[in-house]
Amino acid sequence: MKKYDLIVIGSGAAEAVTAEAAEHGLKVAEVEKGALGGTCLNRGCIPSKMLIHRADVAETIKNAAKFGIKVKGYEIDFPSIVKEVTEYVDGDSKSIENSFKGSKNPILYHAEGEFTGKKTVRVGNEMITADKILIAAGARPIIPNIPGLEGSGYMTSEEALRLTRQPKVMTIIGGGYIAAELAHFYGSLGTKINIIHKHDALVNREDGEIAQRLTDIFKQKYNIYTGYEPAKVSKKGAEFEVTVKSRSGDVKTLKSDALLIAVGVQPNSDALKLEKTGVKTNEKGYIIVDDHLKTNVEGIYALGDITGRYLFRHSANHEAGYAVENIIHGKNIAVDYSAMPHAIFTSPQIGAVGKTEEQLKEDGTEYLVGKYDYINTAMGTALKDEAGFVKILVEKQTGKILGCHIIGTDASTLIHEVIVAMKSGDGKIYNLTNAVHIHPALNEVVSRAAYSIG
Repeated sequence: MKKYDLIVIGSGAAEAVTAEAAEHGLKVAEVEKGALGGTCLNRGCIPSKMLIHRADVAETIKNAAKFGIKVKGYEIDFPSIVKEVTEYVDGDSKSIENSFKGSKNPILYHAEGEFTGKKTVRVGNEMITADKILIAAGARPIIPNIPGLEGSGYMTSEEALRLTRQPKVMTIIGGGYIAAELAHFYGSLGTKINIIHKHDALVNREDGEIAQRLTDIFKQKYNIYTGYEPAKVSKKGAEFEVTVKSRSGDVKTLKSDALLIAVGVQPNSDALKLEKTGVKTNEKGYIIVDDHLKTNVEGIYALGDITGRYLFRHSANHEAGYAVENIIHGKNIAVDYSAMPHAIFTSPQIGAVGKTEEQLKEDGTEYLVGKYDYINTAMGTALKDEAGFVKILVEKQTGKILGCHIIGTDASTLIHEVIVAMKSGDGKIYNLTNAVHIHPALNEVVSRAAYSIG
């Protein structure tokens, strides 16, 4: 059995820990069964955003007439779009793998790992052990138990990012951010979209007003079945038939040549045989860690999607910085999760940080709301963004910013002004109102939302 100072399971955000540990003289083993770079690089945020930008370009062309620019026509070269993105992603992943070749430290075990004891891991035909282990094995798509689904030829987001033929009609089961982003990509390039979502609004974990606004916009573009659940899937030749049923008993059959399952993710902890380690998980299988990323077993840590705290690459990167300090440098620093933001790259975009209005009501927090529409600013008018708005929530007595929710052009960028205001100094609203905003830049909508609080 080979002995290491540190074993790292997963090659996404935890790769930073692997590299730092090796640089500091620790003997490190990296265990990764799939492509190097993790979910984000290979089947998540990087390829999806590269593809989505093509959809944004297509929407710009479609909307050009609103600005007095007449476009006679254009064609979508779908195979070349996917080919370019796939080649970039695969090349980047391969370069990470190549960096391990010839390396005496860290050592890459490019195979599936599973625990055989408290701190022993079987990788292929080898057994390895270490005093410290970091688990960052991520998560995978949930496959719901729908009659007829198994063996039907459905796809998840992983396959949807690599299709070489554009579907004519796509049915999407699920209405979260992955479903919404892929609907935007395929729909903007000309695929007819059906979305089945059991909740009353898409992206229902967002602030209620934001979720409803996106749902209303999507209903103008696509066939949206909110309040419906799939009852049965069947396949006739190359055609899928999905039978859906509403809470009121209404039944519909949706036909398509592609079926995408996007109902959420589940942790990969089950494949690791964690029961051999004594590491505890919650009822959904996510590894339980404290604020220092420690599990209940001394010397075993976990970060990223497999812990279920925040399912974002930027949050995992954030955690990796703390893992470096706590695992390598022997510190005991609690992760600061305050003002953890996220974005949804749909059209329009969504950017958010902090609590929603619904959460504040549930908490019994006294708060004030500031809200401003894009269209009432100079740049919002120039962009003809009639749907976008900024919503800021502040604590009534102190003026502390509790949350901000944006839907509209460049929301994923605009939200950063509020993130910095929340993280810096006392995090109060005057940090926004006192700042001089460029006129007529789009971020005037943020300052005006801040000024409107009352």
